[in-house]
Amino acid sequence: MIKNLPTRLKELRTQNNLSQKDVANLLDVSPSIISGYETGERTPSVENLLALSYLYKCSTDYLLGKSTDAPPIVLDTQHLSDEQIRVLQTLINTMRHE
Repeated sequence: MIKNLPTRLKELRTQNNLSQKDVANLLDVSPSIISGYETGERTPSVENLLALSYLYKCSTDYLLGKSTDAPPIVLDTQHLSDEQIRVLQTLINTMRHE
């Protein structure tokens, strides 16, 4: 078992609002495999580790606990109006300058 991998995979999945079934479909594996990765009962193949790093937009080093450089937080603005997005950008910019 790789020490930080199960925790990081679960955290990244939940941060991205994905279910284990969603991730399984994206990787073309069964949900029980994703569950096994998150409990530490299974270790992903190199191919699946790379697929997970692409999915979560992070390095394999981060997934494996070799780096603490967490991926950036991405906000889903898909269902927001242009005005709502501008307000959100203004709020974020204001918070950065505090």
